[in-house]
Amino acid sequence: MSVLLQALRQRAALNAMVRRFFAQREVLEVETPILSAAGNTEPNIDSFHTDFSGHRDAGARRRWLRTSPEFPLKRLLAAGVGDCYELGRVFRNGEAGGRHNPEFTMLEWYRVGWDHHRLIDETAALVQQALALVGRVATLQVIDYRTLYLQRVGVDPFEASIAELRLPLAGIQIDAAGLGRDDWLDLLMTHCIQPHFDDTVMTVVHDWPASQAALARIRDDTPPRAERFELYLGPVELANGYHELGDAQEQRARFEADHRRRQARGDVLPPLDEALLAALPAMPACAGVAVGVDRLLMAMGRTARIADVLAFDFSRA
Repeated sequence: MSVLLQALRQRAALNAMVRRFFAQREVLEVETPILSAAGNTEPNIDSFHTDFSGHRDAGARRRWLRTSPEFPLKRLLAAGVGDCYELGRVFRNGEAGGRHNPEFTMLEWYRVGWDHHRLIDETAALVQQALALVGRVATLQVIDYRTLYLQRVGVDPFEASIAELRLPLAGIQIDAAGLGRDDWLDLLMTHCIQPHFDDTVMTVVHDWPASQAALARIRDDTPPRAERFELYLGPVELANGYHELGDAQEQRARFEADHRRRQARGDVLPPLDEALLAALPAMPACAGVAVGVDRLLMAMGRTARIADVLAFDFSRA
């Protein structure tokens, strides 16, 4: 069997497994728009956009290719759809290379009435079923963000000074200009912690700094914690999940803070998703998670090249 045919069959088997997994749990599969009048404001994500040439009555001329189905899925939750998931293509500009493709597949789902801890268990169960397709199993380690940093690099991510955060990175050439606290925490994860995760272990890191909440609720601990988790299989990050923020005013403030950061850098300012903000007051309490399907296939096949799991990568598309 050719390598290409094997990759295509593996993807088809994974897609079928995902649909069985959610059918058994009575989670509804949905499809939402790929083109939107609103864009993703996240400062570290760059969106593609295109311009509609038809009649202006159809709505906003400029449309943004989704970087995630998150916003329309939340609007469906607010409309009363209940537990739902989407398996589909998403797009991120500027991300092409060994581990990234500008067009990729994301699995995202939401559970009404759940928190992030309960969703961790279901996410791990899905990854275990995926690994079973290739005759593998992984043990599960669930650890909070603070404990992970204390154990792996000997610094408290909430209390350490920036100078202390920089110490474990002293042997790595890094341009420090403009880097803030969260940047140094990210560098510690990507350079000192994540590369040493064992690929026979699923590592789930939960309760992140409030400054890295993204779309998660913030718990009023001392210091405050974002009710967020990330799941890694070995060194490969597979999933990012939240106990979802339902406060429209707080969400607007976060979007506007994103815009300020983008503006300071001279970046494009995608329009805020006003439809999402209008729907949030009606969204039930829930938890949601996004899984990178291509990353999961890479981890299943123990390859560091995303091209190995695609029919045609960006350079050959």
